[in-house]
Amino acid sequence: MQKKLIECVPNFSEGRDLTVIKQITDVIEKVEGIKLLDVDPGEATNRTVVTFVGEPEQVMEAAFQAVRKAAELIDMRNHHGAHPRMGATDVCPLVPVAGVTLEECAEYARQLGKRIGDELGVPVYAYEAAAFTPARRNLAVCRKGEYEALSQRFGVAEENPDFGPTVWDENTARTGATAVGARDFLIAVNYNLNSTSTRRANAIAFDVREKGRPMREGGSPVGKVMKDENGKDIMIPGTLKGTKAIGWFIEEYGIAQVSMNVTNINETPVHVAFDEVNQKAFARGIRVTGSEIVGLIPKRVLIDAGKHYLAKQNRSVGIPEGDIINIAVKSMGLDDLKPFNPREKVIEYILEDMDKSAKLIDLTCKGFAEETSRESPAPGGGSISAYMGALAAALGAMVANLSSHKQGWDGRCPEFSAWAEKGQNLMYELLHLVDEDTAAFNKIMDSFSLPKKTDEEKKARTAAIQAATLYATEVPLRTMKAAFKTFELVDAMAVEGNPNSVSDAGVGALAARSAVLGAFLNVKINAAGLKDRELAEKLIQEATIIAEKAVALEQEIIAKVNEKIG
Repeated sequence: MQKKLIECVPNFSEGRDLTVIKQITDVIEKVEGIKLLDVDPGEATNRTVVTFVGEPEQVMEAAFQAVRKAAELIDMRNHHGAHPRMGATDVCPLVPVAGVTLEECAEYARQLGKRIGDELGVPVYAYEAAAFTPARRNLAVCRKGEYEALSQRFGVAEENPDFGPTVWDENTARTGATAVGARDFLIAVNYNLNSTSTRRANAIAFDVREKGRPMREGGSPVGKVMKDENGKDIMIPGTLKGTKAIGWFIEEYGIAQVSMNVTNINETPVHVAFDEVNQKAFARGIRVTGSEIVGLIPKRVLIDAGKHYLAKQNRSVGIPEGDIINIAVKSMGLDDLKPFNPREKVIEYILEDMDKSAKLIDLTCKGFAEETSRESPAPGGGSISAYMGALAAALGAMVANLSSHKQGWDGRCPEFSAWAEKGQNLMYELLHLVDEDTAAFNKIMDSFSLPKKTDEEKKARTAAIQAATLYATEVPLRTMKAAFKTFELVDAMAVEGNPNSVSDAGVGALAARSAVLGAFLNVKINAAGLKDRELAEKLIQEATIIAEKAVALEQEIIAKVNEKIG
């Protein structure tokens, strides 16, 4: 199950006093589940850019606390710096990373802006995707005239902030205003050229960037720049929407690059930009040798790229995540200038590595078996059931991948690729449930260890036990549902897949049945501890139907397998 992740990049109007910056970042880090990724203070700008990530509710809480602390510590009446600004917290954008849309981020931003305005008395302008009017999508419109103009703007209907006070007083003079918004993930990527010419690199950049290049008389590169009736340059748009680009020479590497900011990765994915820059460079007698990504990226950037290049090769995309990412790295030459380590560049991987808690799925096969065999009750049957389901899905994916590469079946590659991808998704879902089941058991044990001296403590303990028991019932039910879905996959592979692997599809069906029935036992034993018997019976009834269907499907598939084997 994909976790929802949002990145927040607040800019604070203090870049010189490190003690102030530290106090702000401290309140961010105190919010459980938040990972502080970067703190970048600038002395000349007198501004600090902070980057942190977490789940939506966690991010909104951390952002709110940071804005509160900045409002306490930074007096805008005394602020001077090179960067445009209008408040102690100047901007606070929310950025979708995984499992969440830009539209959802916009709604979160509005909720955050309202809370800042209502509880802190800080004026808030909603901008970019969170804006209430088209004009305010542009940050420059919200920040018009900067801090110094706010006193004249307040009280004017069309200039008033979206949330918070609209009166210029002692408090607003001290805090200024904040822009809270939502934007897509911005990716800085440089494309390496087998050239040292900045001029040629610029020409390629102008070919592709959304802004394009000025139109010149006669279409000549040395012709006079043509102007419109307002005296502005007439532009020929480039081929890539949502991109900004220039050409430059990098002394460190001795090459020219097209340096690009991709401002909308949904409109122009990084791999699409790479292919286009490659094409435009080739037309000018230049080759793109590789690329480099500056800063951190969401995992989907590399996954989408890897699947793109696999599809171009008529290869299955239903392969392990690491293999897909490796294809992306090699296809876009991300290791052209220096080694590229996804564990250091991908936000989700950084978060995983920050989490020091031991996971069952990170053990070796031998280690997992040994851990199961010890005298501790977890991992137990629930985790084993989930793992058997993961193996069923993996076997189905394997047969699909073998079928996609079978000689003479090239035309069926997209069909089997889709099946393999489905198998991979189910496998990862069930692998997640391996640890989730053990975590659910541990929650029950933790609730039983709660104090029970007073009536209030007893009541709280009982409630905690019931909540944990319900969760421990729901997790194996989720395992049953996920494992049951693998039957469709292994059935299709038994019938349509490579006949040389039909026995593997059969083993997949056996593993799926064991996963479903094993998880069913856990549903029943945990449901027995629920005081809400109506709910318990409902869960058991749902699980019973799945179990009965699983038994029937396994028998059907095994019959088909035996018929093919002969």
